[in-house]
Amino acid sequence: MSYLFGRAALRALLCGPRFPGLLVRPSSGGPSWPQERALVKVKPDGVQRRLVGTVIQRFEMRGFRLVGMKMLQAPESILAEHYHHLKKKPFYPALISYMSSGPVVVMVWEGDNVVRISRVMVGHTDSIKAAPGTIRGDFSVHISRNVIHASDSVEAAQREIQLWFQSSELLN
Repeated sequence: MSYLFGRAALRALLCGPRFPGLLVRPSSGGPSWPQERALVKVKPDGVQRRLVGTVIQRFEMRGFRLVGMKMLQAPESILAEHYHHLKKKPFYPALISYMSSGPVVVMVWEGDNVVRISRVMVGHTDSIKAAPGTIRGDFSVHISRNVIHASDSVEAAQREIQLWFQSSELLN
């Protein structure tokens, strides 16, 4: 019985409430505080496996608002800037090669605590350590093919959003 409650609690945290039509979002009344934004990117393996809709559904069910989205073949210049902090890692060349191997879907999600909550929804980078119910726990097959990226801090989100989107491409 406690297993079921634990699983239900995890599902509620990751996917939001299970009461269609009863979800009340802060933005429905016009928020009086600035909403946080996070960059979420479905990587080439996620696009190839047709998981984009599933990712969008999970974020929508959680109550976040999609304010920008595009599908593109990521330019190496943007990838180099996005992953600049990993440049000295031995896997960096393989990472850039993989990320430019197919299209990615880049999205900006808005909502209260969206950065922190999206990291919980996405799960651990290593698929072996990712909890069931998280996107990586449910769909990742290997640490190098882990389906999705999500900003890890508000500061990183701001930098990543500016890197991937022009301000005119985002809804206010």
